[in-house]
Amino acid sequence: MNTAKERLSGILVHPTSFPSPYGIGELGTGAYEFIDFLEASGQHLWQVLPLGPTGFGDSPYQGFSAFAGQPLIISIEDLLELKLLTEEDLNSVPAPKWDPRQVDYGAVLNYKNELFHLAFAAFPTSPDIMLLEEYEAFCAENSFWLDDYALFMAGKDAHEGKCWLDWEDDLQTPDAISRKKWTKKLSEEIKYYKFLQFMFRRQWLKLKAYANEREIEIIGDIPIFMSLDSADVWSHQKLFQLDETGHPTSVAGVPPDYFSATGQLWGNPLYDWAAHKKDGYSWWISRIRSQMELVDYLRIDHFRGLEAYWAVPADEETAINGKWVKGPREDFFLALQKEFGKNLPIFAEDLGIITPEVEWLRDMFGFPGMKVLQFAFQGTGESTYLPHQFTTTNCICYTGTHDNDTTAGWYAGLPEECRDKIRRYGNTDGGSVSLDFIRFCMGSIARYAIFPIQDLLQLGSEARMNTPGAAEGNWMFRYEASDLAAWRIGWLKATTELFGR
Repeated sequence: MNTAKERLSGILVHPTSFPSPYGIGELGTGAYEFIDFLEASGQHLWQVLPLGPTGFGDSPYQGFSAFAGQPLIISIEDLLELKLLTEEDLNSVPAPKWDPRQVDYGAVLNYKNELFHLAFAAFPTSPDIMLLEEYEAFCAENSFWLDDYALFMAGKDAHEGKCWLDWEDDLQTPDAISRKKWTKKLSEEIKYYKFLQFMFRRQWLKLKAYANEREIEIIGDIPIFMSLDSADVWSHQKLFQLDETGHPTSVAGVPPDYFSATGQLWGNPLYDWAAHKKDGYSWWISRIRSQMELVDYLRIDHFRGLEAYWAVPADEETAINGKWVKGPREDFFLALQKEFGKNLPIFAEDLGIITPEVEWLRDMFGFPGMKVLQFAFQGTGESTYLPHQFTTTNCICYTGTHDNDTTAGWYAGLPEECRDKIRRYGNTDGGSVSLDFIRFCMGSIARYAIFPIQDLLQLGSEARMNTPGAAEGNWMFRYEASDLAAWRIGWLKATTELFGR
C-alpha cells in the first residue's frame, strides 16, 4: 500500500473505456497513456470494475469466472510485437467501423476471436522459448482454477453458448472419468482458453508494474455473488444453494431502494455458507489471493451481504418478496486475516440498506466505507453523505459510482431546490458542477477521494456507464485520447495539491 501519503485520490475507469483502434479499450497504448495521465496529474489510485470475462448483457458483475481475466481487453499491439499476429493477419480480418465513444460487444467479440485464433495458431511455433516456458509455468501455477475454467468455456462453445444446466448429464456434474473424456474431446479449445488467460495475465501484470513504479495503486472489485452460468458454480456446486438438478433454490437481490421501487432481482445463486465454513473458506481465500496478484486493494461489492443477504425464492419475478438471512459475518474475515494478515487491503461497498450490524462488521476490521456525494444532495436536508457530516477519515469519497448517472447528467435532472443547495454549498454557479464535486471530494476529510473519469471530462448522461435495472445500453462508455487534455492535467494536479492529496 502507498504509505507515503495519508490522503490519496484517483480515477475510476474500466479498461474497456480506454482509447484503442480495435473497438474496445485494451491493455496497450491507451492504458499506458492513462497511467501517464494519472502520474502527471498527481493521482495515486486507479479503480477498475471486475476484470473477469463477461457473458450476456456484458456486465462485469455477471462474469463467467471469479479468477479469469477479460480476453476482450488483450492488447492486439502486444500480440503484434510478440509476432503472434502480423499486419497481414489484421488485413485478412475485416474490422467494423468502430464508434470511438461506445463498445459494440458483439462486433468486438467476433472480430477479436478471429484474431485471437490466428495468434493461438502461431503460438506453439513461436521462436520465443521464454514465452513458451512462461505459458507452461502459468498453466501449472493456476491449474486450481484454470483447468475448470478452460473446460467450462470449451463446453459452452461445444453447446452453442448454452448454460451448463442444458449440457449432457455427464458434463453437468462430471466425475473423474467424464472429465477426462471431455477434456480429451475438447483439448484444442481448452488450450485456446488457457492461451487467452496467459496473455491477459501477462499483459495485466506488466501494466500493473508500470503503474506501481509510478506510485499508482490499483483498486480492484470483487462481485460478492457469482453468475449461475459460471465456471465456479459449475465446478463447485456444493458451495451454492442449488437443488439436485443444479437449479438455485434462492437467488440474490436487494429490496426496494434508491435505484428501484421493486428492488433488484440479480438472480445469482446464493452461497451455502455452512459448506464454505466447513472447508475453511478455501474457495474464497483462493479467489482473494488470485485477485491480489492483480490489484493492490479490493473493493467488495455489496459488502452488506456478508453480514446479511436478501434471499429471494427462485421463482419470484421481482425482489420484493425476499427476506434477510444472516451471512458469515466476522467468522469469514477472521479466516481471511489468518491467511493474509491483520491489515486486509479491503474497501467496503456499504451502500443501500445499511444497519448498525453492517457498520459494526465494517468498523471491526477497519475497512473504509463509501461516501457518494450525489446521495448527499438528493434532498435539501442534512445527510451523512455531506462532507461536513463525515465523522471519520477512514472512508472513500466518490462524486458518483459506475451505477450513478454522471454528475453533470444527474445535476441536470435535479429539482431546482436541490440544484440551488449545491450552488450555495460550493459557492458556484453550477456551470462546471462535476468539477465542483471533485473539489468537494478532494477537500473532504476522507482519506480516499475517487471520481469516475466521466466527471473529470464533464460528460453528460450519454456517458453513463450503467443504469441498474436496465437490460441494455450499459458498460459501453469509451473516451478518446484527446479528452485527456493538458489543461485537465494542470487543473487536477493543482486541485490535488491544494487539498493535500
